[in-house]
Amino acid sequence: MTQQQAHFEYLLRLGDNALILGHRLSEWCGHGPVLEQDIAMTNISLDQVGQARSILAHAGAVEGKGRNEDNLAYLRDVWAYRNVLLVEQPNEDFAFTMVRQFLFDAFNFYLHEELKSSKDDQLRAIAEKSLKEIAYHLRFSSEWVIRLGDGTEESHRKMQHALNSLWTYTGELTTPDEVDKRMQEAGIGADLGRIQSLYDEKVAAILQEATLEQPPVKYMQSGGKNGKMHTEYLGYILAEMQFVQRAYPGMEW
Repeated sequence: MTQQQAHFEYLLRLGDNALILGHRLSEWCGHGPVLEQDIAMTNISLDQVGQARSILAHAGAVEGKGRNEDNLAYLRDVWAYRNVLLVEQPNEDFAFTMVRQFLFDAFNFYLHEELKSSKDDQLRAIAEKSLKEIAYHLRFSSEWVIRLGDGTEESHRKMQHALNSLWTYTGELTTPDEVDKRMQEAGIGADLGRIQSLYDEKVAAILQEATLEQPPVKYMQSGGKNGKMHTEYLGYILAEMQFVQRAYPGMEW
């Protein structure tokens, strides 16, 4: 793998995380538990799709093959996606959605804090612009984890069940592979080792305030960000997200 290919792969990971999680949240539009949260989740979804667009446009430029953000979003199939497995997981209920969001938001916040120092000027600018939105996302999901975890007996039970179910997907977030290491060494990517300690501390603090128990599971799922393995859910996401482009290729408004 050349340095250019590693750079492209790294950007795909960032863009695909935002795109897939943004699509997942968009599924709540019109189905939220209350109107205010329905609108809030829709706005967060729009934030993430906007971030995905900026990053994937940059990825296309780095690749140098004439692909733009639309090509990368709508004309790749499952095995070409590089998002982590966590963001593919279904909404299930509001508890699952908030736990999934919090577990990703905490990582995404510290990731973009690191990327503000990237030697990739465009990526650095995107990180700086996105960080205000991501800080709000983290505050929103953290508050709901605390509120529901330390709420009623039923809400606590549902939150603990969601946490137990999603925990095995968190290891992939901060476990570096060849692409992560090469980008860190080049000064383009983040130091996942440093992020892991910050992430663990943040998650532990919020879970403690929410009276939720961190699962004792050691085994972690992986394979999403390197494209070796995705869950069955990603295919269904792409079938819905890419339908119009696939049915009417090349059509424009």
